[in-house]
Parts: sequence; structure tokens; C-alpha cells
Amino acid sequence: MSAPDSPAIPLPLIFGPFDPSGASHLPIDAVICAGLGAHAGSVATAIHVQDTAGTETIQRLAPDLVDDQARCLLEDMAIGALKIGPQYDPETISTLAQIAADYSALPLVLQLCAPPPVPDLEDLDPEETIGALLELLVPQAHLVVVDARLPEQWAGQGLLSSTRADDPIGALHELGAPLVLCCNAALGPGLNGLILHARDQAGRRWPWPAPRVRTGDAESLLATVLCCLLARGLDPDEAVSQAVATATALLERHFHPGMGQRILLHAGPTQA
Repeated sequence: MSAPDSPAIPLPLIFGPFDPSGASHLPIDAVICAGLGAHAGSVATAIHVQDTAGTETIQRLAPDLVDDQARCLLEDMAIGALKIGPQYDPETISTLAQIAADYSALPLVLQLCAPPPVPDLEDLDPEETIGALLELLVPQAHLVVVDARLPEQWAGQGLLSSTRADDPIGALHELGAPLVLCCNAALGPGLNGLILHARDQAGRRWPWPAPRVRTGDAESLLATVLCCLLARGLDPDEAVSQAVATATALLERHFHPGMGQRILLHAGPTQA
């Protein structure tokens, strides 16, 4: 007699770099997904040499290898949503854009980041990488997660144009992103938080704890939780509300494992 089918497990697929310290990106994304009852597939696009103090070098993986691994998983597993984390070169971004286009029915959460200043990326024009993100991936994203200061910076550099002057979020909408979740956004004097911008609608706002860990970890955390919830079948608006509540609770647990910055702690009480 065959065993009864197990309940469907959400299957998010996450594209991003491998952080050997376990503080961010693919290693911790898998732990976060497991804590939310999901099973994460992972496609490494780069390998970092880093510790809790910072990133020393980045080894980018061949776009053909990224494409082969992603399609191997997508053809085998019932993937429910995609998350694309930090990316460092136009060729890899182009490869990911084609994958996203071929699987356009899957919700895509895009975490926008600027390329870090490391020697391995000096052969690349950061403006070309940012341009590829904006032109190839933002139009396909169902939800963009970004530090509120980054679109303003890109607009000031002339990288993000808009028919509405001085409106970088409007520019992201015009590129095709229906929802933009801004982190570290000004909610009032001395108060920062989250703002969800939808096209032609008033933004929804949430308070957000003052970060005691690296701020990029918090943005990646939000994007990963969102991907899990979308893979579970929630609509984007409901997923954002749940993700904010879930991520806020997760931000309360952090520790200091090395000589650098504090990092988020996702181990259970018996493992800490």
C-alpha cells in the first residue's frame, strides 16, 4: 500500500550569492524558509569570501552554469515563487531575466542592491549592471524590495528616469514594477519604517525597528519571507502585511558570532 500524499510544501526558488559566514543570502535564506514551513531551492550566482566584518572578494559563477542549475530545478520541482537577490554583472542578469520570462507565471520578488565596492568587480561598469537590473528584471518583478535611499541615489545619477520629475518610485512603476516595498523610509521626524508603494495609490506604512544588524540583512529577510508567502499562494498585498509582521519578530533575535557586526539569529532556542 502506498503512503498517503504529504501536504503540499511551498517551494520558493532563490537566486543569489553564497555567503560562507551564514549571515546572509543563500545559507540563511534556506534556514528562514524552513522556519516558515517551506523548502527552498537555491541557485548560486556568485561565491563571496567574507566574514562578519565584510566582503573581501566575490567570485561570479558562469551564466551558463546558473541557467543550467535553475532550469534543472524548475523542470523537476513545483516551484511556487522566485526571489532574485544581489546580482553583480549584466550577463548574469540577462540570464536571470530570460529564466523569469520563461516562467512568467511565477511571482518574482526582486531585491534591488547596488554592486559592492570590491576589487573583483572593478572590471565591470556599475552603471551597466544597474541599468541591466532596471531594464531587464524590474519590468518582470511582481514586487521590488529596496532601501528607500537607493532609487533616490540612482535618480540623482541619471540612472533612473521618469516622466514625473523627482519621482524615483514612480520611475520603478513606469518600468513595470506594480509594488515597491521601501525599507528605511522616512515616516516622520526621526522615524523610519517601511512604505509599500502601489501604482497610483497611497502608500501603506509600517514602523520598523531601528536596525541593530546589517541593514541589508533586513531587506533580504523581508524579500525571502515574501517569496515564501507567495509560494504558499498568498496574493502580493496580503503577503506584504504578513511578511512585515513575521520579519519584525525575526529581527528581534540576533547575536555576535565574530569580530564584525551582529547578525540575525534564526536557530531555535535549543540550538542557540
